[in-house]
Amino acid sequence: MNIKCLMALLIVPITFLSCSSSGDGGGELPQQPDPDTPPAARKEIKISTAVNALMTRATDTGFDANDCIGLFVVNCGDGNTGNELKSSGNHVNNMRFRYNGTWMSDSHVYWKDDVTHADFYLYYPYRANIGDVRAMPFSVNADQSTENKYKESELLIGSTKNVAPTERSVNVNVSHALSQIMITVAAGNGFTAGSLAASDVRVTVNGLKTSATVDIATAAVNATGEPQSIKPWLNGGAYKALVVPQTVAETNLITVSVDGRDYNLNKDFTFVGGKSHKFTVTVSKTSSGINVGITQWDTDGVDHGGVAE
Repeated sequence: MNIKCLMALLIVPITFLSCSSSGDGGGELPQQPDPDTPPAARKEIKISTAVNALMTRATDTGFDANDCIGLFVVNCGDGNTGNELKSSGNHVNNMRFRYNGTWMSDSHVYWKDDVTHADFYLYYPYRANIGDVRAMPFSVNADQSTENKYKESELLIGSTKNVAPTERSVNVNVSHALSQIMITVAAGNGFTAGSLAASDVRVTVNGLKTSATVDIATAAVNATGEPQSIKPWLNGGAYKALVVPQTVAETNLITVSVDGRDYNLNKDFTFVGGKSHKFTVTVSKTSSGINVGITQWDTDGVDHGGVAE
């Protein structure tokens, strides 16, 4: 995804065309308009998107060509009160849209009428089969050491509620449902930036659950499964990985290997959805270990530092 594309999404309307999940990966048959109201008499649904700036999406830019999103639209009840998002039977069910400069699908979809408000739910990446929209299975890659493997682990969710029928695009703000860890390895005593750069440095994040269930309606993510180690992607001088939000009991949270020697940081930590957590690891040969200073992306005023041996 490129940032130039992302910024374009703020102003480019997306014409939504119906394509629901069929279980074969290609989407369901196009939704049919309400026969009581000719399409010509109703407004077409259009949408635009913006990514919450708390954390940058994938390649720190925007959507890539052939990225796909899914959309649910739920009509409001009497008095424009909200109705529950369901796995099926909504006004629009898991419509797939592919990005190639604009968002495209197979057929037009319309508002129910000129007075009924609706709630919009959007998620990325699209999947054809969602058994339960309140508990969709999701997992990040344990190996995120390349750009593609990192991007495959991204999860974006957004919603806009109680929208009146309009000919204008409905804006849906999409946020990062996962956490991001950013690890920088710095040279301390006994090292220089040059000698460290010439060394074989490898970083692993340990003891994290990589699977989860996701509530598309609320964007809640609940970690599941057994803990694993994650290999982050070295990008721009920092090692970064996408992490399922969770609280980790004290463990060897980060292992830094320098020329085959492992240095382990024992730490408990809470990874928060939508936040990027920065860890600066200063490698020092004093005390046969490393000194580690940690500062969250959103500073909480607490020094999380410790010594890894």
